[in-house]
Amino acid sequence: MEEHFAAFDALEGVRAGDRVELVQSCRSIKVSEELCGRVLDATGVPIDAGVPIGAGKRVFCDAPAVSPLSRQPIRSPLPTGVRAIDTLMSLGQGQRVGVFSAAGVGKSTLLGMLARGTQADFVVIGLIGERGREVRDFLENDLGNEGRAKSITVVATSDQPAPKRILAAKTATAIAETLRDQGKSVLLLMDSLTRFATAQREIGLAAGEAPTTRGYPTSVFSSLSHLVERAGNSARGSITAIYTILVEGDDNNEPISDAVRGFLDGHIVLSKSLADGGHYPAIDVLRSLSRLQQQLLDQNQTSVATEVRKWMAIYDEHRELIQIGAYRPGSNPQIDRAIAIKPTIDGFLKQSRNDIVEWNDAWEKIGHLIIR
Repeated sequence: MEEHFAAFDALEGVRAGDRVELVQSCRSIKVSEELCGRVLDATGVPIDAGVPIGAGKRVFCDAPAVSPLSRQPIRSPLPTGVRAIDTLMSLGQGQRVGVFSAAGVGKSTLLGMLARGTQADFVVIGLIGERGREVRDFLENDLGNEGRAKSITVVATSDQPAPKRILAAKTATAIAETLRDQGKSVLLLMDSLTRFATAQREIGLAAGEAPTTRGYPTSVFSSLSHLVERAGNSARGSITAIYTILVEGDDNNEPISDAVRGFLDGHIVLSKSLADGGHYPAIDVLRSLSRLQQQLLDQNQTSVATEVRKWMAIYDEHRELIQIGAYRPGSNPQIDRAIAIKPTIDGFLKQSRNDIVEWNDAWEKIGHLIIR
């Protein structure tokens, strides 16, 4: 991949012909457990008015991915505290998943729930290209004191140059990698992969790369795959990565969404229509998928999840007839059953932002849906 270089900060007063001196060839940061609860900029410097970071292991922000043959298989389910995810799209320790969402559909709220509820040793959060106002709102309202205590947050706001937004994603990943190499279980939350790709596009176009689909140079897609491949299991620990991908409305077929689906082990789709109807978290179960669910669950759990999805699919297939009153009750026993069970399933899938549900409790409750 061709290397491009750009300034990390504004270039006022710099002009063509000025002398440039290389003082650092590769960005590095110091990583230790002391970072827990802290908020850092793209270079790893605290921006939360706390004490300076002391000793730590110095690591490069841009590192190669783990060798495929040294990756441990994903065999253990990872409880997240979110009922819909744990039962109908179960995640494994070391899995990489995308959250596909339009603006204002509850993406940040869901990430906050995952940060507080997921059973991991550490949570590393990368806020890439966020509006400045939303950073503090996320930390105080969505993450809260409980989530922030075990989290390390790396921030690069939308007004910062593209190289800093790219570096922030790599810095967050490097912190997660270092903790993983210490034998820890790490949850990496990155919001968003789309803004990382947009920043990479800015640099690629400025360097003269030819634009392809919707103006994205080919270097954008290779950068995305390299970043995502750095997550996952290693011989010592694990990084379970959840990346958000921004979509327009409920359209998930734009270039970044299409490319990222091929890199990931599953996708969680948030629906604007569900959010508009007050259904939170607004997860569209039928359009969401964990590719590893069947190998993570036992036979009984798999059959229960399959049964619930079946009744949801039957209702969805006949939704228009039901809603306009064209379906006559008693015409089809399966449709009658799907209509009867829908309010109960919807009640199970809805969950308040402060309600973290234990894994066994979630499975016990969804089992009762089928028995009724």
